[in-house]
Amino acid sequence: MIRLSLTNVPARLVAAAVVGAALVLSGCGPATPDSATPAAKAVSGGYPVVLRAIVDMKPVAGEVTTRDMGMATARIGGTLVTLNVREGATVRAGQVIGVVRDERIGLQTAGYDAGVRAAAAEAERARADLARIRTLFDRGIYAQAKLDQVEAAARAAEANLEAARAQRAASAEAGAQGSILAPTAGRVLKADVPLGSVVMPGQAIATVTSGPLVVRVQLPEGQARILRVGTRVEMTPDGPGGAVVSAAVAQVYPAVDAGQVVADIDASGLDASLIGRRIGVRLPVGERQAMIIPATYVVTRFGVDYVRLMRGGAVADTPVQIAPGPSAAEVEVLSGLVAGDRIAAPAGTTR
Repeated sequence: MIRLSLTNVPARLVAAAVVGAALVLSGCGPATPDSATPAAKAVSGGYPVVLRAIVDMKPVAGEVTTRDMGMATARIGGTLVTLNVREGATVRAGQVIGVVRDERIGLQTAGYDAGVRAAAAEAERARADLARIRTLFDRGIYAQAKLDQVEAAARAAEANLEAARAQRAASAEAGAQGSILAPTAGRVLKADVPLGSVVMPGQAIATVTSGPLVVRVQLPEGQARILRVGTRVEMTPDGPGGAVVSAAVAQVYPAVDAGQVVADIDASGLDASLIGRRIGVRLPVGERQAMIIPATYVVTRFGVDYVRLMRGGAVADTPVQIAPGPSAAEVEVLSGLVAGDRIAAPAGTTR
């Protein structure tokens, strides 16, 4: 070690040597953090973080359907002997799409036919008796009582004939009820009853769409109170990440079922080839205060989102938790910032 003696060195030279050593040591010391670099300190102003009222959108699953569904049902029991439609076919209102046959009805109709013929023969005999008795009465052979008796018998025979004809018509109409008619004009969604099946009265043979195309959604009654006809909603028919389509609420049903309110959204512009498919819908359910910042102020490193927070004249990277904002160019800050903070634009990669 070299020892220096400063006994004979002037005081001003000693002071100069001490200042020089201090400058050298300060240049060799640890570097200041990035948050305190001159470039960072030079950032002025920044973007103010404030609370902003936004519409709270609730994501729900909607079902593509039609306003109504018509059920083509069997009106009598029997065997399905004809089915003229398949899924996807277009039908008109009143079109015969199938036939149900009950052999017993045919046998009953044949029996009533025989009854009609017997009643007709009886009525014809009664009319002939009445004509003969009336002729003899005019000649003074029969009394008035006999004529009244024959007239009553003739009227009874005519009534029996009318009753037999009515029974026969009712039986024939029951057989005609075996024709299954389309309840409305539309497209057949289901026709899954095979030929030869035994069906019961009221059993649905086919389901037919009816009315305009809609997207049907369900909301809890507490959140559905602000829904009105004409309220604008957002739909993603092509799935997550697809194009967003704006539509309007067409109808809000007044009945509440198990705490759920049903609403229909106009879907006239959607593809109607697949009835029953599910699509994403975002409905407005109220307003709330949120911290919204531009998405370009957020950078992501190793899966963690950061913003450059300005405090005390310095800028430091601060982790934040974010969510999608009201637009594609904005994000909502859930945690990591408070109202009144200021953030700086990132110096490198932008989100």
